[in-house]
Amino acid sequence: MAADTETGRCSWPGTDALYVAYHDEEWGVPERDDRALFEKLLLDGFQAGLSWLTILRKRDNFRRAFAGFEPAKMARFGPKKIESLMQDKGIVRNRLKVESAVRSAQAYLQIRETGQSFEDFIWQFTDGRTITNQFREMADIPTETAESRAMSKALKAAGFNFCGPTICYAFMQATGIVNDHVVDCFRHDQV
Repeated sequence: MAADTETGRCSWPGTDALYVAYHDEEWGVPERDDRALFEKLLLDGFQAGLSWLTILRKRDNFRRAFAGFEPAKMARFGPKKIESLMQDKGIVRNRLKVESAVRSAQAYLQIRETGQSFEDFIWQFTDGRTITNQFREMADIPTETAESRAMSKALKAAGFNFCGPTICYAFMQATGIVNDHVVDCFRHDQV
């Protein structure tokens, strides 16, 4: 599918108001804030096997449960906190993903201890700039690229989980590292 001809936007958000707002206001906008990048990476990991709309509907609950995605706070989550998260119906209660989020917070802090910002770490795979694609059809958009494979490999080496090449590519799309709005979408030229 190309852009929806009635709305002039990518067709994937359909008519769900939350999804449309996410598409129109967030998706593909270049993100440079370390904490926001960390949050989006973890949420993309939680999304694995689920729809992104499910995660969007639970995003505020995730923020509450994971201390606003503040890595320094999350890195100290112990077994008792993990057990309480496993009882929280407002989030995705997958033990591997919850425990991975805590390890990822620890990995994030280790990256920062080297003097590198998370922004620089994440954006290095595109030399710090957005790759603007010129796709006409949603079917033309890849699920992974050489850059997402390189990002995945580096994140895993740093201690992150749930960051395979497909998750990394979705993350790159969400954070504006790549602009995958189809060319007929009104957001393509805006972001």
